[in-house]
Amino acid sequence: MRWNRRYAPYLFIAPFFVLFFVFSLFPLAFSMYLSFHQWDAARGLEAMRWVGVDNYLSALTDPWFRKSLYNTVWLALAAGIPQHLVALPLAYLIHTQLRKSRNFVIGAYFLPYITSSVAIALIFSTLLSKDFGVVNAALGTNIDWLGSADYTKPAVAIVVFWRYVGWNALLYLTALQGIDKEIYEAARIDGASSWQQFRDISLPMLRPMIYLAVTLTLIFNLQLFEEPFILTGASGAAREAGLGGVGQSAMTTAMFMYHLAFSDGNFGTASALSWILFAIIASLTWVNSKLFGRGSGNLGPH
Repeated sequence: MRWNRRYAPYLFIAPFFVLFFVFSLFPLAFSMYLSFHQWDAARGLEAMRWVGVDNYLSALTDPWFRKSLYNTVWLALAAGIPQHLVALPLAYLIHTQLRKSRNFVIGAYFLPYITSSVAIALIFSTLLSKDFGVVNAALGTNIDWLGSADYTKPAVAIVVFWRYVGWNALLYLTALQGIDKEIYEAARIDGASSWQQFRDISLPMLRPMIYLAVTLTLIFNLQLFEEPFILTGASGAAREAGLGGVGQSAMTTAMFMYHLAFSDGNFGTASALSWILFAIIASLTWVNSKLFGRGSGNLGPH
């Protein structure tokens, strides 16, 4: 009985650590190990062969990697920057002007975030259809949004923007609600306008949340997969092995990684590419933390 009482807490928490090891630590370690080997999963583990850093060199020198990286950064900026330029004023408007309908409005904007990305992509593939899409009907045009190299990336960026702008607005609204109302009241007594209150009180106080929101957007957008994969593989001319439509115009790095592993059977290079992408994301996140001063300091209004 004494032994059971002593080790009972460890037995209760053991399932978490077992699951964490099986589904988190082991896949990471195996991916790192695999990145230094050439391996076709269809041939079994005995076919694994050590190649050193050849997989990394192969990934870095592949023209498709450079194209996918360019597309990924383009989409991350084109979809990410407008998210915050819209979400921050929107959150401030909801916080100051729409108090009675706040829950309904933020719920409506947040709904796309919790909706399945597959469902969203399929809906937009219909809306953007060249022949019977609502967008072309409204504009009176016949643009092939998902089958043209010129329009595919902007179309994907619009979908990503639409999905995540509500999430960022919710983050900013939560932070705004945590600011002491007495600060605004004192500013109003001193004659500060709404713009001055936003500029001199809200923005400085929101700095940690802006850092968090921008960092999350950066991480999410650099790992884009579902939206471009489904949108560019869901209709006629857009379908080109699911690799970003015509000329791989919207092929992201995550999509290229998927192609290497499951189309070419080159799991070693795909694993190496995943670690290269991780290094890129970690580096940009570090740069972002430096730009924002790690989201701390100078938190008070000026």
